[in-house]
Order: sequence, then structure tokens, then C-alpha cells
Amino acid sequence: MSLRQFEYFVAVAEEGSLSRAAARLCVAQPSLSQQLKALERRVGGALFERLPRGMQLTPAGRAFLPEALATLRGAERAYRSARAAVTGESAELHIATVSSVAAGVLPDVIRSWHDQHPQCPVRLEEFSHRDLLEEQVRNGLGDLAIGPRPRAWDGPVLSLGHEEFVIVLPYNHPLLDENPQNPGTPATAVDLHALAGEAWVLFGQGHGLNDLIAGYCSSQGFRPMPAVRTWQVDAAARLAAAGVGPALLPDNAVPAGLDAAVLPCRPKRFRELTCYLRSQPHGLVHRFLTLLQDTAPLTQPTDS
Repeated sequence: MSLRQFEYFVAVAEEGSLSRAAARLCVAQPSLSQQLKALERRVGGALFERLPRGMQLTPAGRAFLPEALATLRGAERAYRSARAAVTGESAELHIATVSSVAAGVLPDVIRSWHDQHPQCPVRLEEFSHRDLLEEQVRNGLGDLAIGPRPRAWDGPVLSLGHEEFVIVLPYNHPLLDENPQNPGTPATAVDLHALAGEAWVLFGQGHGLNDLIAGYCSSQGFRPMPAVRTWQVDAAARLAAAGVGPALLPDNAVPAGLDAAVLPCRPKRFRELTCYLRSQPHGLVHRFLTLLQDTAPLTQPTDS
């Protein structure tokens, strides 16, 4: 069983077609088919069901796929580490994260990393949902993951702190003139249930923030209705600023200089962020983690 066979198997699984996989790998289709059959003989059963319009994974193939991915990714990390040791070249740091963290927490951290380690580039792999992130990192993707605390994890999990969620509204929103705790003064926080009757700027179905916002609003007794859905945190903030509807976002992901009111919720809402790894951090990963803990714009939650 060779790494080439693993690579061929993964390509066919992802493409769903021998011809497309062969074109992607720049190999002849008969050679690809022969290698797959050799792999199946070694496994002792079919990994694919051959259909008129393509290739479909069998139960054995579905069980084999995550391990094959992990093997290929482990081999790539081994190659990069060995090459860096032999040639003196600096290794690339591969970080997996969710899109809101990539937009909010990481830019300043990566800038500081580049200032300190200009020969060590960072490659970001972004996911729209925490579950997708956790699944792919478990299957061998990335040197470390940064995101909400994983639901189930066997390796190290290090808390980075908490990010606060804030409401973005246009300056002319009527709620901004009302402070129920101090009548006659501008609002300093926004009750979520006060926005129950409005159409919101929400995220796409399947986006992790969409689930989180729905849960926050549900705890206040309502279900937010969409005025628009987007997959981008920056777009959500700008749509809210334009008056399309309120948006609930991590405070660190609100664009600097946004022409809008950005206020905490009442009660306040926080999300813990963590760094999780498959093994104890060392080398570049340990240095990046130290920098992340020192510079990430996160706090400990305070009382509402």
C-alpha cells in the first residue's frame, strides 16, 4: 500500500469520477484504475461502487477516506519539516479556523507573527462552521486549529479567552435614543428582545454564526427573521450599518471605522475561543501559540 494509492483514492472520492480524477492527477485513466483495484485487493473489498455516471464510495470506502486524508496530510507535514531541517528553509505554518476568527482575531496576530518571523508564511484554511473545522482537523488538516471549544477532542485544548458579541445598528435607529435604565440619555446597550420585530442581517444556513445567533435570540423568546443572509462577517457589518437590519457579531470582527453604532447586548453574550491540536505544541506551533495568547484581542467575560 503506497502513498500514491492513497492519493489516487482520495482524488477519485473527491471528484466522483475516474476521468476527472485522472485529469486532476495528470495520469492515464487505465493506470489510475489499476492502482485502485490493487488497493481494493489489499483492503479485501470494494472501496467504490462503479456507476454509469461515476464512482460512489462504498461503506468500506467511507470508512477508509478520513484515514487516507490523515495519512496524506501527515506525509505532507513530515516532508515540510524534513525539508526545512535539511535546507534551512523556514517551514510554512498551516492554521485551520472558522471564518469569523480569520476576519476578527487573527489579522493582528498574523501581522505580529510576520514581523517576528518573516521567513515563516502562514496558510489559513477557513471553515464556515465549527463542526467542519473540528472534523477536518481530526482528519489531519493543519498544524493547529483556532475556534470555539471543540465538542469532543482527544488532544490538547487551550483556552484563549472570550470574544464579546455586539449589536450593529445605523445611527438613526430609534432604539439608540432610549436608555431604559436611565431615561433621557442615549442607549449604552441593546436588549435583544427589543429587536424581535425587525428583519435581521443573518448568516447563511450552515454558517456557524447563524446557529449561534439563533440560539441567543431564542433565549430571549424570539426567532430572528432575515432581511438578508450573507456568508461574510464584514458584509454583515456593512449591511447593518446601511440600515438593512440589526446584526449580531463578534466585537473583534467589526470593521475598524465602521459608520454605525456598535453596542453590547443586554444581557451580554460571550463565546470562548480555543486553540486545539492533535499533539503537544512544539517548534513553530509553540511559538505561534505563545504569540496568540499574548496578542489575541480576547477577554474574560464580565457580568451582564
